[in-house]
Amino acid sequence: MSAVAAATTAAGPENSPPTAAANDGTVRDRLWIWAHAPGAHNKEWNLPSPSRMTPAEGAFYLGVPNLLMIRYQGEPSMPFEPYAISFRPLKRVVWSLTGASAETSEEERKHVLDLARRFPNIVGFVMDDFFQSNGRGALAPEQLRELRSQLTIDSVRRDLYVVVYQQQIELPIQSHLEYCDKITFWTWKSEELQSLERSFERLERVAPKQGKLLGCYLWDYGNRAPMPLDSMKKQCTLGREWMRQGRIEGMIFLASNVCDIELETVEFTRQWIAAVGDKTV
Repeated sequence: MSAVAAATTAAGPENSPPTAAANDGTVRDRLWIWAHAPGAHNKEWNLPSPSRMTPAEGAFYLGVPNLLMIRYQGEPSMPFEPYAISFRPLKRVVWSLTGASAETSEEERKHVLDLARRFPNIVGFVMDDFFQSNGRGALAPEQLRELRSQLTIDSVRRDLYVVVYQQQIELPIQSHLEYCDKITFWTWKSEELQSLERSFERLERVAPKQGKLLGCYLWDYGNRAPMPLDSMKKQCTLGREWMRQGRIEGMIFLASNVCDIELETVEFTRQWIAAVGDKTV
């Protein structure tokens, strides 16, 4: 696993955590795992067997140095320090300010922001399931503006990430995206990956200024079924090519809590990372 990156880069009058494009020379440097508490998806997503894998174990198993920690249905409960301690060997951690289904509270946001003061590898914060079907966000633009003012912690600016799904690209979301640094882009159903190239081009037109990461499901959550292996291979192939072209900063594999249930896509991805991870982007 990569050690926590110590260097920071200048960003105007304040410092920011390292950016993928500037500091990450290998494919592995730019790979992330999306993480939930152990067993988070055991009851409702038609998985073939229950999972017990922890977030840190998921990162270790896939061989990736970066992790996004997302609260799911109230889990884990606060305080989050036990998880943050287990993430110390990781290069970068991004923590949810709005969890799955856009669950959030002022108390939780305050706790997560405070966590970054004590764990320097927390380089950003993510808003999961942020947009509703009408394009309205879990937080209003003025709330996001206020939130951004809190993201400089000990003179280091953290990035604000947001989840955007393929079906949300045409919604009126630009006023919210104005306050976001990075977009994690997801295709909810496997059959929609057939048009991934076109949908990503639309995202680039809608949000030309934001950094982008390609979200790759290891399980077809939209259909509650196995992700077809050909679809997984397509995501990996396109993701690596788009990293080389500079169109995306990285790739995210979802999720830690399906990595120990013998999915074909997980084993393919693990072997793919082992084969290409140490190659130059």
